[in-house]
Amino acid sequence: MKCRGMKLKQLRIRKRKLGKTGYNFVFGLVLTAVMVGLIILGFFWSPYDPEAMQGSLKLSGPALAHVFGTDQFGRDVFSRILVGAGNTLIVALGTIVIGGGVGILAGAVTGYFGGWLDEILMRVNDALAAFPSVLLALVIISVWGTGKYKVMLALGIAFIPSFARIVRGEFLRCREEDYIVSARLIGVSAPRILFVHILPNIMPALLSALAIGFNNAVVQEAGMSYLGIGVQPPDASLGLMLSESQTYLASGPWCAIFPGIFLILLILGVNMLGEGILDRFGGGR
Repeated sequence: MKCRGMKLKQLRIRKRKLGKTGYNFVFGLVLTAVMVGLIILGFFWSPYDPEAMQGSLKLSGPALAHVFGTDQFGRDVFSRILVGAGNTLIVALGTIVIGGGVGILAGAVTGYFGGWLDEILMRVNDALAAFPSVLLALVIISVWGTGKYKVMLALGIAFIPSFARIVRGEFLRCREEDYIVSARLIGVSAPRILFVHILPNIMPALLSALAIGFNNAVVQEAGMSYLGIGVQPPDASLGLMLSESQTYLASGPWCAIFPGIFLILLILGVNMLGEGILDRFGGGR
């Protein structure tokens, strides 16, 4: 009876955990899909020209004609959010492609082969990781200049150490597994072991890391644009919109509230989706 009671208790705990996991995954997937759908819509259509100025409508509150109101130049806030979020998405995805691509490759090679190559690359990785990623990106931007694509490249380089360390740890864990040892014994090539046998098995942890990296890239791009060293006018960006609206918080708070809410919901959706993927497909690791 005691053993049966313990099993029932463990089953209830597992059901609660699975319920929470399912909630994170489903809610994150739906919210991310909605936010990304709006951003993709902004690439092809917006209610108004995001750069069209109308002096007679400046700082007009939300209404049917302008659902999120207008800014200090009479530009439609909703249209600028759609276009600005698109620029933020481009920078974040570019950061993930650069930082994730190089970091995954470096982490896979060092984690699987080890030896002197691991020592050299990890010491370089440690040197880069000693600087906060945003500080490293600021140093790079100060040399190369501002702009959307330069921010993307700077953040991508700054994010390489974090991805490399995560992937290296996963490859170190997997390289001594029985199926990898068996693959080596039958003569499977190292590239095939790396990218066909090990990489798919670390995908839940990797996707979760990519989701976290995406959120960090969104936040840091918004911060840099807010400071005036990210996306430059006339291009729109969520961070740039927040910066431009800070002077008008009393007379036009919607200029800051709606871009801020959009930014929060985008980060929340991707974060919950990443946690849900890790818990649902990664065994809760």
